[in-house]
Amino acid sequence: MIGISEIESAAERIAAHVVRTPTVPSPGLSTLLGVPVTVKLELLQRTGSFKARGATAKLLSLGDAERDAGVAAVSGGNHGIALAVMAAALQVKATVVMPRSAPARSIETAEAAGAEVRLTDDMDGAFALVPRLRDEGLTLVHPFDDPVVVAGQGTVGLELAQDAGDLTDVLVSVGGGGLISGVAAALRALRPGVRIWGVETEGAEAMSEALRAGGPRPVALSSVVTTLSAPAVSHLTYDHVHALVTEVLVVPDREAVRGCLALAEHAKVWTEPAAGCLLPAARLVRDRVGPDARLGLVVCGGNATTADILSWAERFGLR
Repeated sequence: MIGISEIESAAERIAAHVVRTPTVPSPGLSTLLGVPVTVKLELLQRTGSFKARGATAKLLSLGDAERDAGVAAVSGGNHGIALAVMAAALQVKATVVMPRSAPARSIETAEAAGAEVRLTDDMDGAFALVPRLRDEGLTLVHPFDDPVVVAGQGTVGLELAQDAGDLTDVLVSVGGGGLISGVAAALRALRPGVRIWGVETEGAEAMSEALRAGGPRPVALSSVVTTLSAPAVSHLTYDHVHALVTEVLVVPDREAVRGCLALAEHAKVWTEPAAGCLLPAARLVRDRVGPDARLGLVVCGGNATTADILSWAERFGLR
C-alpha cells in the first residue's frame, strides 16, 4: 500500500515540473446540487490532466541507462499526452501506444511533443504490445500499475487535503485506478473521516467488476470515454480501492456527457467525459448522504475538443 510518506516525497520531487492546481469552492455547482461543492481543477494541470504528475514522478526516478534507452506508455489518451510532453521537457525519448479510438487531439498532441506514436485496433491490442516494448529496451511507464506513478497521482489528494475546506465526501473518476488509489491513500492519512467514492462509466467498469469478482478481471470495453477504458485494473490499484474506497459508482455515457455540459454551464470549466461523469455520481452521493454533505470533486481532465463534446451530445440527444 502507498503511504503518505511516498506521496509527500513525490510531491517534493515533481513540484518544479507540475502545477499546484486550484482547489476552490464552486458556487454554481453548490447551487445546482444544493450542498457545498469544492472542485480540484486538475484540468488546469500541464497536459490538461492529472496524468502529468505520475508521469513526471516516474521519469524523475529513472537511472541514466533507462533515460538513455527511452520510455514507453500505453494510453487511451491522457497518459500518452502526459508522458510525451513531460518526457520531452526532461529530454527523454518517448514511445506512445494508443488505440485508433483515442481522441485525434491526443494523438496529435503526443506526436507534436516529439513522441513516436504507434496505433492499435483497440486497448487490448495496445497493452498486448507491452512485451515488445520491453524487448526494445524501453522502460514502461504504466498508467496505473506502478507505485511510483500512484504516489505521483496521490499528490492530487495531498493538495486537496491541504487546500480544501471541510469535506464529507470526495468523488474521483476511475479508469485503471491510479488516481483514486493515490488520492485515497493521501486522504485516509490526512482526513480519515472523509468518504471516497469512485466513478466509472458503463462499458468501462474494470474496477467495479474487480470488486464484484474479488480481484482484477479482464472486461469488455464499449464506453465512449476512452480515457477511463482500462481492460483490467491491477492488483495494486484493486487493493487500494478495496481497502480505502466506500463504493465505485457507475453512470451511463450519456450522463457523463450531460455532466460535461452542466460543468461548462454551472462551474464554468470545460471538461472531458472522464470528469463529466462526476456530476451524476455527485447527485447519487448527495441523495445517500443527505443535506449535510460537503462534496469534493476531482475534475481530472479537460482534453476534449468542442467538436468531441458536440458530437457526443448529438449522439445522445442532448442538443
